[in-house]
Amino acid sequence: MADLSIDAKGLACPMPIVKAKKGIDSLQSGQTMELVTTDKGSRKDFQAWVKQTNHELVEVKEEDGVFTFLVKKG
Repeated sequence: MADLSIDAKGLACPMPIVKAKKGIDSLQSGQTMELVTTDKGSRKDFQAWVKQTNHELVEVKEEDGVFTFLVKKG
């Protein structure tokens, strides 16, 4: 269970990343955030964002066009 869950379904790039940044900024190091989005480009964008920000991508799931990312704050 994530410490914070963000619903970005229906939002196009770059809004899921913008929401993720705002969300993760509110967490303490080691806490987790779940981001749920329907933006097809988010898989590549989100993985690049996690790498740039030194957070840890714990899990990526896709089900029926809905992408779920679980990130641990670095």
